[in-house]
Amino acid sequence: MTYLAEGAGASPSGLDLLISLWPIGLMFLVLYFLLIRPQQKRQKTRNAMLNALKKGDKVVTIGGLHGTIVEITDDIVVLRVNDASKMTFERSAVNSVVSSQDA
Repeated sequence: MTYLAEGAGASPSGLDLLISLWPIGLMFLVLYFLLIRPQQKRQKTRNAMLNALKKGDKVVTIGGLHGTIVEITDDIVVLRVNDASKMTFERSAVNSVVSSQDA
């Protein structure tokens, strides 16, 4: 009887601890490859697109406005919407490039 009482109060060994924690590690790996890594890739692609903007590019803003870049600075983009209208936006408001001046 004394032997059973000593074994019941013993702390789990290192192997038992490792076996009980592997599901948490597996969940972290799944979340990393399904959520975190793709988001980092999208952010890297978006930053490359924003850095490559130049005068004459036809772009679409996040709000859906189509225009052509007539002026560009580090933070500001001025778009020509029609023949007489120019609108100023933050550079980060550009969602996509429809066509480039080079194309």
